[in-house]
Amino acid sequence: MDDREHLKTEVSYFDPQRHPVSPSRRRFLKSAGVSGLAVAAAPALSPVSYAGSPDDPDTQAEVPPAEGQRRITLTVNGRREQLDVTPNVILLDALRHALQLTGTKKGCDHGQCGACTILVNGTSINSCLSLAVTHDGDEITTVEGLEKNGRQHPLQQAFLEHDAYQCGYCTAGQMMSALAILQDDDIGTRDADVREAMSGNICRCGAYKNIVAAIQSARGAMQGGNA
Repeated sequence: MDDREHLKTEVSYFDPQRHPVSPSRRRFLKSAGVSGLAVAAAPALSPVSYAGSPDDPDTQAEVPPAEGQRRITLTVNGRREQLDVTPNVILLDALRHALQLTGTKKGCDHGQCGACTILVNGTSINSCLSLAVTHDGDEITTVEGLEKNGRQHPLQQAFLEHDAYQCGYCTAGQMMSALAILQDDDIGTRDADVREAMSGNICRCGAYKNIVAAIQSARGAMQGGNA
């Protein structure tokens, strides 16, 4: 016998004619598919919702927080706001989804790019790494809060004048970090100091030189009383 005969292996395959799908199996597959669609289409419990502002009684929520939620009060850009949040909601999502303050961007979601930078009690933080419930009673400033009475902040004006952006996605975080730097007397005023302090903010377009120039220009404007 040829040795190759020993190497032959019988290959089996599924033949629906010889092995028809049983009615019970068919029913199971259909019900599983329908159940999957139902789960996908079902509305999820919103982890964060707006509960009104204590400064505007007409907006106050008439019902208590849903089960599993906690009501917190934030002072955002000078206005007190109440939110009902679940314990795992990050501050970034609370600002974007409940208050519609979408200037603060979700970039890496790991605290590595700086696009979500805001000020909390005057200190810059990555809002993607901070739980909303831990900020009950805190004062928060987002990029929307820089403009006052229709007048641009010196940083906003400087970023425009120095073309310190390209796609603009990181710009809000860049400006909020820059504001924290300009308000911190412990950070030097040299370009090298600014670059080091801004190292947590990534610009994928590479506009770093213009960003530093804008910050230094804003420094002069703010010291001149234009802030």
